[in-house]
Amino acid sequence: MEPGSHEQAMRDYLREGEARAMSLGNRGPIRLDADGRVHPDILDAYRRCGFYVFEGVLPKHELADIERDIRENVLDRLPVHRGARVDARGRPAIGVDNEAPTLFWSKPLADPFGGTALANGRHPVRMHEPKAAADAPEEIVYLILGSLQFSEAHLRVYGHPGLLAVAAAVNGEDFVPFNEALFIKAPGLGASVAWHRDGVTHWDAPDWDEGTHGFNFMAQLYGCTPANGVWVVPGSHKLRRVDIKAMCAAAGSDRLPDAVPIVCAPGDVAITNRQAVHGSFANTSADWRITLNLGFHRRRSVLGVAGGGLHAAPAVFDEARIRERARVIGYGIDARRQRYPDETPFVYRPHADAGLSYRWDDAARATMKDYNRLDLSI
Repeated sequence: MEPGSHEQAMRDYLREGEARAMSLGNRGPIRLDADGRVHPDILDAYRRCGFYVFEGVLPKHELADIERDIRENVLDRLPVHRGARVDARGRPAIGVDNEAPTLFWSKPLADPFGGTALANGRHPVRMHEPKAAADAPEEIVYLILGSLQFSEAHLRVYGHPGLLAVAAAVNGEDFVPFNEALFIKAPGLGASVAWHRDGVTHWDAPDWDEGTHGFNFMAQLYGCTPANGVWVVPGSHKLRRVDIKAMCAAAGSDRLPDAVPIVCAPGDVAITNRQAVHGSFANTSADWRITLNLGFHRRRSVLGVAGGGLHAAPAVFDEARIRERARVIGYGIDARRQRYPDETPFVYRPHADAGLSYRWDDAARATMKDYNRLDLSI
């Protein structure tokens, strides 16, 4: 490839992908019908495309609160380098004494998963890895799992009544958690995530369908662009089998021709089906992306299933484990109620039916360390 030709091809791809994305008709505010249910037009568009962009979910004052919290309690508290136990100010760094997988490191602009056996080998093709600036750090943290234990602002987003109403509409009123994460795409540094599909346990199940492996919400602090955001192949969530390596070979590069970017303004929240083919390119742009991920499953996809995947050791998910992991939903609802008392809190049906009540206080905070050891990963 001639010098500069990749950059020009990428610019064309980003521009054309954005135009395709904006023509899909799968974006708008969270809308409820007269009965308080998520509007069926939203669910239809989500099921058609495999993703939907909810616009304006988080107002400016909440974004300011999230930004302050993430900066002070997460970004400023990261280890100064891999293996260090202190942050840049010499304080104990977050994540260093956790047992569960927590901090994920990468070389700047690299692809740490593509073409490897990591995460059950579900990232079969390495993405293009641009050259980072000479003064770039040797490694950066690009992904933080179990993030609710570090950020109460993230926990409050987790308890958002509109988002939980969507979770109930998509996965049923007895929906259960999957996992939570922070994706950090710093300008000129952020790692790529190779094309992949999520989920490892149900692909051959006789009752498999387009919603078997759940979904992720992606709340955007600064918004996201074609250059730094997630790309999705619309409709691919409906396919039981795909060959990502063959797709990239046919394209002649990592620029899949049918993919579109998820484009968001600050405060938008995208919902993405985990079965859709998706990925993101290294962030060579000048724009930050910080994404607050919130994942949810159908209860019937989890109950009695031997779990697997990156987020938790294999185990059979019984009612006790699901109930223990779902306490975080109760904590999120109460944490949000305390900060935003004028909102009507979401009623999580399994807690209400069982007469369970959860209070977010110092005692609850003390139980959150390594809570993601109980992630319901399928």
